[in-house]
Amino acid sequence: MLYFLSVLFGLIIGSFLNVIILRYKTGRTLSGRSGCLSCGKKLNWHELFPVFSFLVQGGRCRGCKSKISWQYPLVEILTGLLFLLIFWHSADNWLATIFYWVIASLLIIITVYDFRHQIIPDRFVFTFILLGLLQPLILSDHPVLTNTGWGIVGGIVTALPLFVLWLISRGRWLGFGDVKLALGVGLLLGWQFGLSALVIAFWVGALIGLFLIAWGKTQLWRKGKSYTMKSEVPFAPFLILGFWLVFFLSINVLIF
Repeated sequence: MLYFLSVLFGLIIGSFLNVIILRYKTGRTLSGRSGCLSCGKKLNWHELFPVFSFLVQGGRCRGCKSKISWQYPLVEILTGLLFLLIFWHSADNWLATIFYWVIASLLIIITVYDFRHQIIPDRFVFTFILLGLLQPLILSDHPVLTNTGWGIVGGIVTALPLFVLWLISRGRWLGFGDVKLALGVGLLLGWQFGLSALVIAFWVGALIGLFLIAWGKTQLWRKGKSYTMKSEVPFAPFLILGFWLVFFLSINVLIF
């Protein structure tokens, strides 16, 4: 029952995360009922059930019949899945569970926002860094942790390679937001696991980049445009994927 409730809670939070992602920097507040982005129709209570409402409506607005973005159910499902895995991973430690649920929520916002806009909002990444600094104080007995000093070393070591790339390229190869995100990853994981997450991110990013180039054209990010070696692909989602793989599976690629 607790596992089911953790998934259900994640679906609800995922619905709220969609609101944050879509309204952030638009001048709209988080209050007020959601509506169709095409016709402006306000959604009724039975149209707001995470995932279920999307499926029942066939992925279309009841008013104007325009297509509803797949972002909505995907973010809800991803949040539900992460909340379930975190609840299982934290071994009945409710403080750790809540802490990493907050981390998961921040990283989902960063991932989707970077996909949509190729930018990482400072408000969310700075909150992520702050939680990385506070982790040893909040979860002093949690097995994932190192002490605060080693956490800071981990953050610096993990962020340093991206900082060098950013400095050499003058921001052309990646944004400074990726450097800040890597700092938070290292603070949470320590230097060995932080670098492992970074290596995994480069591997996955390179494989997907080569796939997109080989495919020639894709509608995944930019409809109808060919991908080349000079095309921009957001790096934050790959780094966040590396973070979760290391977090759940304790992968250390630095062991030879």
